[in-house]
Amino acid sequence: MNAGTPTEPRLADADALIAEMGARARTAAKQLATATTERKAAALRAAAAQLRAQAPAILDANARDMAAGESGGLTAAMLDRLRLDEGRLNGIADAVEAVAALPDPVGAEIDRAVRPNGMELVRVRVPLGVIGIIYESRPNVTADAAALGLMAGNAVILRGGSEAVHSNRAIHAALAAGLAESGLPADAAQLVPVQDRAAVGAMLRAQGLIDIIIPRGGKGLVARVQEEARVPVLAHLDGINHLYIDGAADPAKAVSLAVNAKMRRTGICGATETILIDRAYSAPLEIIDALVRAGCEVRGDKAIAALSPHVTPADAGDWDSEYLDAIVSIAEVNGVDAALAHIDAHSSRHTDAIVTEDAATADRFLAEVDSAIVMHNASTQFADGGEFGLGAEIGIATGRLHARGPVALEGLTTYKWLVRGTGQTRP
Repeated sequence: MNAGTPTEPRLADADALIAEMGARARTAAKQLATATTERKAAALRAAAAQLRAQAPAILDANARDMAAGESGGLTAAMLDRLRLDEGRLNGIADAVEAVAALPDPVGAEIDRAVRPNGMELVRVRVPLGVIGIIYESRPNVTADAAALGLMAGNAVILRGGSEAVHSNRAIHAALAAGLAESGLPADAAQLVPVQDRAAVGAMLRAQGLIDIIIPRGGKGLVARVQEEARVPVLAHLDGINHLYIDGAADPAKAVSLAVNAKMRRTGICGATETILIDRAYSAPLEIIDALVRAGCEVRGDKAIAALSPHVTPADAGDWDSEYLDAIVSIAEVNGVDAALAHIDAHSSRHTDAIVTEDAATADRFLAEVDSAIVMHNASTQFADGGEFGLGAEIGIATGRLHARGPVALEGLTTYKWLVRGTGQTRP
């Protein structure tokens, strides 16, 4: 359904709709906070089974979204994020099962101390409560967010983008069937039933009902959320990721990593967008040629453009662009200091990597680059919760507070202090 159809709530009803959903989520969150690990895991296993059982309906729904997206002019990157097939859907179900198998963070002891007066202080992890997730394009987020939220003891309110409306509803139906089978409250994972943008505004104003908002999408969505939200926001900004080829890089590794980091999947946030090649590196043309052979458009500064007729001159905007496409910008830098300065000026603090055989240079890069994920001799495409052993992820946080990098179970908890005394009074 599209916004404005008779079966959807009117614009004026958005606040009431979200308030009602929030109240039900709050009730479900109280039940989830005390649910046993096995009960939560069983619910997720049932949900994964339903995703597989309902695969034909989910893929049919996705085909409708893909057809609408193609006719509506969605970019290749957006279509890639939207597309489901049997392999991707099995991967979504596998991720839900992987979350079920992870250690339950709820109740885990962070630290313990005994004060001089004999009081015992323990910090333990507890759920955040009700999480609102606002996202675009990726239907897998519907399953990932629900699974992570539930296993961490939270209720989630999901608001997906209109381009994936049928896919999201089909996936949510499978998840709801799994929850019903397990006996956990269906309100633990709710999907906003309308595409009206007013529902997003209502979520952002729902203080007291929603404890934190997590946006996943483009600059426009994230900017709106950060500007309008009256509840805390865990933001995931652009993936303007860099791969620095140091003068001491191994040429075979440099070529392999450059091509993989850019071209494995160009539409994901972990894709490299800018490659920095040290002036002392011996074989820059091999990197350029390998990227061109892989089908990548190369935009370069003057030094790089002079190396190959296949390089288009870069402009100032290229160094701040998240292409999410088969396009890369390449600049020559004079030493690690210049590389660090470029990254500091243009990185979105998501993921940045160095290719080098010099351990001291690698250590310096790892220490001085201020990004959520910093890598040595590894592709930036590994910037993913599943690759980090976290199961699914709800996003990659690029800020500094609460959680940073891939946000999975632990990132969806906070903590409380438990104090045990024997009658101590404060003098």
